[in-house]
Amino acid sequence: MFIDFLINIFEQNKQKNAFIWKNTVFTYGELLENYAQMTDYVTKNDIEDGTVVAVEGDFSPLSTALILTLIEKSCVVVPLTESVKHRKNDFLRIAQVQTIITFDKEENISINRMQCILNSEILNTLKECKHPGLILFSSGSTGQCKAAVHDFASILEKYKTLRKTKKMLTFLMFDHIGGINTLLHNLSNAGCVITVQDRSPDGVLAIVEKYSVEVLPVSPTFINLILLSEAYKNYDLSSLEVVSYGTEVMPESTLERFHKLFPHIRLLQTYGLSELGIMRSKSESSDSLWVKVGGEGFETRIVDGMLEIKARSAMLGYLNAPSPFTEDGWFKTGDAVETKGEYYKFLGRKSELINVGGEKVYPTEIENVIMQMDGVKDIAVRRKKHPFIGNMVFASVNLSSGESLSQFRIRMRAYCKGKLDNFKIPQKVALMEGQLHSNRFKKIRK
Repeated sequence: MFIDFLINIFEQNKQKNAFIWKNTVFTYGELLENYAQMTDYVTKNDIEDGTVVAVEGDFSPLSTALILTLIEKSCVVVPLTESVKHRKNDFLRIAQVQTIITFDKEENISINRMQCILNSEILNTLKECKHPGLILFSSGSTGQCKAAVHDFASILEKYKTLRKTKKMLTFLMFDHIGGINTLLHNLSNAGCVITVQDRSPDGVLAIVEKYSVEVLPVSPTFINLILLSEAYKNYDLSSLEVVSYGTEVMPESTLERFHKLFPHIRLLQTYGLSELGIMRSKSESSDSLWVKVGGEGFETRIVDGMLEIKARSAMLGYLNAPSPFTEDGWFKTGDAVETKGEYYKFLGRKSELINVGGEKVYPTEIENVIMQMDGVKDIAVRRKKHPFIGNMVFASVNLSSGESLSQFRIRMRAYCKGKLDNFKIPQKVALMEGQLHSNRFKKIRK
């Protein structure tokens, strides 16, 4: 019922490649066999309609077939990956998970039952109307991870419109709205889902070369890692037509450097949220941070410098936080923007804003300047409490220059003078050895 349109597409394209997983090609005919196998598995294990089911794994033909099966049985799907293992127990509790199905790295499957009674009005409403659900957790890079509940039937509607598809790599994760979008876009247009197990610059670019990937959806943080590692020098990337980036604000210096290295690749800024889905977007140009967002099913407006969106595909609500919607149904994104006609330029999230003695500071503006200094591999800026001015600017910096902290602070202040207002120059700096991003490849600011 809910996925009939997808099954019809699979039936019409049985000989076409549907998945490349661990260097093995699976056709749509084989994906249909996986779907039949998972339907049998769910039936034999007495998973009832409306059950909240956590699916632990990554993109694969079998895990995808299971998700499709659960959708058809009106279950609520909670995708989880290895990247959130330290929060897994909290996520299972918040999502009121009743059954856990786990795929290991070899696709062996196991099942565990949880003693949980649904006490969420949203989840019970989904069960009563016999609609499938999807629970996605926000990244929590600046605070609490929020559990957004979607009606999966509503999400699927946009994929009933046929669109062109290209060879696209599933970099964004199994439990990320961008990863779900990549998967469904490919399947609904009989495209090929190219998976990657190693999300390092070398691991990703090797797959790009091997399978002539045309579209690579990543984060600005990962683009910076590609530049730092210089892994691009080891692979033929001539097949790449588009590199799309989203999930966080792109530093202008990173964008400029990547564009100069790869002028033949179109850089496309995307915008989406766990709460709303992925919007259609159009960058002003490959070296511009100005972008149009919206498209069918979305309306946008700016209120006090903040973006608000009304979307047909909006979530039903949070399981563990108050409603972020206005009385007339607009979602308050918390993203600060500048406007230029129909184009927006994203400045940062309200939650990241640093108030220094009444002056507003966005971390990305500072990071963009300091990233241009020789010897700076990465930087993450956040606020730190100050007894007199409320907050001060704190920077964690990863260096390749071998400088001491005092040497770098002197050089940084000299470099920033004239490029940043004095109150924006970090007052406290810490040199860090490890990564400054999460396993989802987003800056950590807490």
